[in-house]
Amino acid sequence: MNRQTHPLWHRLVPAGVSPDFAPPATTLSAIFDRTLGNHAALPMLEYYGRIISYSEMARQVSAIAAALAGRGIGRGDVVALYLPNCPWHPAWLFGVWAAGAAVTHLSPLDPLPALVHKIADSGARLLVTLSAKPFSNHAAALVHECPALGLILCEDPVALAGQPHEVIAPAQDHSDFIAALPPANPVAPVPDDVALLQYTGGTTGKPRAAILTHRNLSAATLIYCEWFKVEPHAGPGQSVLVYSPLFHILGLTTNLLRRVAEGGQVFLRQRFDAAEAVDLIERHRIAAFGGVPTTWIALTQVPGIDQRDLSSLSYAGSGGAPLPVEVERRVRQLTGLDLRGGWGMTETAPAGTNIPLNMPAGKEGTIGIPLPGVELQIVALDDPRRLLPHGETGELRVRGPNVTIGYHNCPEETRAAFVDGWLLTGDLGHMDAQGFVYLTGRASDMYISGGSNIYPREIEEKLLLHPDLSEVAVLGVPDPVWGKVGMAVCVPCAGAQPQADSLLEWLAPQMARYKLPRHAVLWEALPKSAYGKITKKMIREALEARGQLPGREA
Repeated sequence: MNRQTHPLWHRLVPAGVSPDFAPPATTLSAIFDRTLGNHAALPMLEYYGRIISYSEMARQVSAIAAALAGRGIGRGDVVALYLPNCPWHPAWLFGVWAAGAAVTHLSPLDPLPALVHKIADSGARLLVTLSAKPFSNHAAALVHECPALGLILCEDPVALAGQPHEVIAPAQDHSDFIAALPPANPVAPVPDDVALLQYTGGTTGKPRAAILTHRNLSAATLIYCEWFKVEPHAGPGQSVLVYSPLFHILGLTTNLLRRVAEGGQVFLRQRFDAAEAVDLIERHRIAAFGGVPTTWIALTQVPGIDQRDLSSLSYAGSGGAPLPVEVERRVRQLTGLDLRGGWGMTETAPAGTNIPLNMPAGKEGTIGIPLPGVELQIVALDDPRRLLPHGETGELRVRGPNVTIGYHNCPEETRAAFVDGWLLTGDLGHMDAQGFVYLTGRASDMYISGGSNIYPREIEEKLLLHPDLSEVAVLGVPDPVWGKVGMAVCVPCAGAQPQADSLLEWLAPQMARYKLPRHAVLWEALPKSAYGKITKKMIREALEARGQLPGREA
């Protein structure tokens, strides 16, 4: 499939955007330097009232790169960043890249065994984190498990929140690290150097790292710049409010790297607070804001929200899970905007699809069309070389300059993930005659009931039409007759008191009988990943812990 196969696809791409965009091979350091040359005086970050310009950030980046080079850290080496959203993250990120080394991210929500695995698997020589607890405590435990690991502690007043800035051996303070040895001239990276070892969730075992080169990440960054360049929220000086973690690929590329490439300003925050978000949007005339469905649910429930001025927003995005129809309607009422989003994954850095401006009617539930420079096809589950016709469900496969070159230390998994240069995503969906893509779910989420394939996302989207539900997850559970049947885990809206059985009765007329879940439970909230994404693995574990799982997996 390509754009020649779908001429209507071209008509959906905004005027001024090239549907066949080919991003130049470059590095993230070169992108930063280009912006510095054009917009040195512009603010890059606003962090709880502190403004950091591109020129100020460049001085930090240069100092870090020179200090790393002075210690012999460069091409072929890895530095682990164990940081929340704070200015140290972009400073060290671009500093490591300027030194020619690669970054790996550690999530603050990872348990110690997962952190140890990522450090050992990546071969990281240095760990950078905050002196604030719990980061410093966890880092000390990591160094105990990995004695060869160097440790740098950075002071962040927001995270410290009154705690003293303590640096205990064998850790080194950031300023001491910069000043301890004579700096050296770093060797600049080239496009095919590894920039990032980004670990995926590990839903089928230990986390594995997608290898993303400078070419991959810069391509994804420039693809997003091309897609959005004709919209008012794009360009120098335009602002985005960011709560999404920068250690996650979506937050990293769409909220940081894209804005740096454009000369934009990032209002960076650590923990989401809906009332604070509304205040910031209103006071600073924020141009763009996005989040997961729970973000928007909370925002629409801020007291007095109907009297607040959100008119500065020209982009509002949501992703990670289906959104209740009523919430989407409320956001449109409050902002005048349709919520947009798309699809991507760690392995695509994460450029994949996006919803175009002025989308035709009747496309509800779509994840949009492939972004410029990204190719996407639907192939048969039993033969990844066989393309499927419009409307038929299969696996998404993707190709483009942004797509990972493979998995770190996983040659067999890398070979299995690619067919003729196309990455098999593990996501299921179909494409309509205009090229709009619709997700059905993950291949690992699909279950077979009585010989029929059941796709949970279809059921979830139907249940979210119920006015009393704010979140839903459907998964297959063992059944002695059908093999697997559906179980719906539902979260009521604030103040609503639906009954589990009545929800299934309400759903029954809306879909084929064999697709109907046989079980339903009501929870106060669903467990989520660090990015706020609903994960079936965590839900299944919670069901088992609560004694609500009807049986054990065969």
